[in-house]
Formats: sequence, C-alpha cells, structure tokens
Amino acid sequence: MAEVPSTFQLKAGQSVPDFSLQDGKGESHTLANLRDGKNGLLVAFVCNHCPFVVHLAGSFGQFAREIGEKGIQTVAISANDVDNYPADAPPKMVEFAAANGWEFPYLYDESQDVAKSYAAACTPDFYLFDAEGKLTYAGQYDETRPGRGGEAHGGDLRRAVEDLLSGQPTAEPWYPSTGCNIKWKPGGAPDYFG
Repeated sequence: MAEVPSTFQLKAGQSVPDFSLQDGKGESHTLANLRDGKNGLLVAFVCNHCPFVVHLAGSFGQFAREIGEKGIQTVAISANDVDNYPADAPPKMVEFAAANGWEFPYLYDESQDVAKSYAAACTPDFYLFDAEGKLTYAGQYDETRPGRGGEAHGGDLRRAVEDLLSGQPTAEPWYPSTGCNIKWKPGGAPDYFG
C-alpha cells in the first residue's frame, strides 16, 4: 500500500471550511450545528477500508469520547468514490462506525467538494479547530502506522487538544498524517496534487 502524506495547505489560524453533509443513515449535519456551544471541533477524513484508518479506528473512538467530555466535538468524513470502492458506501460506514465505537457523526462527502476545501489528501487526515473555528493543528494522530510502530495511541493529536484547551498554540512543525490516498472520482483529483 502506498502512503500519501497530508498537504498542509490549510494553515494555522485559517477558518474551518463550511459543510452540510449527510451521515450513513441519511441524516443531515451542518458545521454550525456541530460547533454550537463547543470548545473546539476535530475533523477527520477517513474511510472504511484503508489499513491506516483500520489501524487506529478503535483508539480513535475512545479518543473522541475523551475529548467530547472536554467540549470538543469530533466529526469524521469519507469522501471516497463509492462507485469504484463500494466498501466505503454509506451503509458500510454505519457498520464500521458501530464496530469501532464511533459515537460521533460519520458523514459522506459524495461531491468530494468538502475534502477539496480542506485540501485533504489521505485517510486518515486530521484538522483541529478552536471554539472560534480557527485551525490550531493539522497532522498525524500519532507516529504509529499499520505493521510498524505499535498500537495507536493518539499522542500527537492528544497534545494538540491539550494545547487548545490551555489556550496555547501547538508548536510547529506538525508531522503529516499518512495513509491511503482519497479515492477521487475519475477526473476529479484536485489541483493541489500538482
């Protein structure tokens, strides 16, 4: 499996790109509703079949519960082309979320426009925003990867959340997430890949 890194096109302090998407059950979720009254928002681009996502999926479910208790909402988004990757279709998203204890919204970006607005490149790809909707961290969950580096623990993202809650910036450089490339629709790959 080829590893694709984060693009880091979205920079510290930039505003969270807006979205309105449906989850695997067809229920709509908006950015405004997800942010309402929260201390922050974690946006993760993921999918069901990628080994890099599977590697951290259980840990990520627990992590999201922990930060939820601190007022940070988590949302996951899949933007993969389900015509060519049916394992990532919305009904399978519901199954994957349940199997991994994901209690947060898991949304489907059918148009792939939301993924492009974040300059997302891989699954998983993480973006942490403060209560004002400003980016405070983008990058890896932790240094582990499937088949090497032990069990996922979320150390990098955990430190970024602690920084956010204490009002401190997360020091750069941020280390890129790596994973499977987002499965773009034919002719739909964004120009930020060159």
